[in-house]
Amino acid sequence: MATASSITTDLSTCPICLDLCDNPKSLPCLHTFCLKCLQGLFRDKLPRAEVSCPICRNKFQIPQNGLDGLRHNFVVQQLAEMAQKRESSCEKHKDKQVELYCHDCKENICVKCLSINHNSHNSVEISEVADSFKLRIDDDDKQILSAISYLREQTDQINQDAVDFIGEMEYVEDIVRMAGDAIKSLVDSQINDVLKKLQSVKSESAKEAESVKEEHQLAVVSMESLHTRLRELLDKGRPSDVTRTAGELHNRVTELLDNDLKYRPPHVTFTPADVVKYLERLNLIGKLNITTEEQPGSLSHYCQSFFMLYDLNHLIQTVCMFYVLHHA
Repeated sequence: MATASSITTDLSTCPICLDLCDNPKSLPCLHTFCLKCLQGLFRDKLPRAEVSCPICRNKFQIPQNGLDGLRHNFVVQQLAEMAQKRESSCEKHKDKQVELYCHDCKENICVKCLSINHNSHNSVEISEVADSFKLRIDDDDKQILSAISYLREQTDQINQDAVDFIGEMEYVEDIVRMAGDAIKSLVDSQINDVLKKLQSVKSESAKEAESVKEEHQLAVVSMESLHTRLRELLDKGRPSDVTRTAGELHNRVTELLDNDLKYRPPHVTFTPADVVKYLERLNLIGKLNITTEEQPGSLSHYCQSFFMLYDLNHLIQTVCMFYVLHHA
């Protein structure tokens, strides 16, 4: 059953950093986040840019004066302040301060808790066990920093892969157009179908790249916020703060590090149909009639038609050979 303390903490927790909201700002969809988390998430966006809520994905426009212009959530701020005051008090005995850490139950307890429920447990003073937790927190923080660096490298690689992929798509489109120019009167509809398919693949891949980049950016923001929290805990936290939140923070670190999102663009090629032999059996430009009777102007017309047919076949053979040599 949820307690008033747990409900207060849940309502005042930022969904991005999973810490108590610091300077909480509400989006038009009513979801509330730390201002610093929103600034990290939308660091590349300018005022009046349209962005999405990281929870419900509803679109909203960044105010003219920046994210600081979003409505301040005073209710969440008050809840966060109340939750902060409760953190050093014993959950079962509000008039007592936590002084011990129970290894068996993995929780901070007061002296009264020790005598009632933990007298046979392995309990030590918080100050003694906090140092060992600090070592683990420091190791978690190093892993977070390494993961942030990795994700940034992956984002750069996604950008490069996306650029290379667009270049490849443009090259394939050029190949399609070269083949289409050779027999345009017959395959215009087929060319349009192929180009539409390519455009669809390109668009879907671009959306996938953008989606993965957004997920990476959200992960980086969460990790940076977690990094700040870890450092503040190591540098300024009381031993009781360390022991109380070490397990939760470690689980959050593990959750973030297990998130392995990658952008995998499809490999697309275009293989022209082998139409040379097929075209040789078809009369695409009309029948060439050769007679022994002289007809003024007709010989020139027939010769011109013959050379047009020869040039078309020669062009088709050249294009197809180019494709074969290039894709060999």
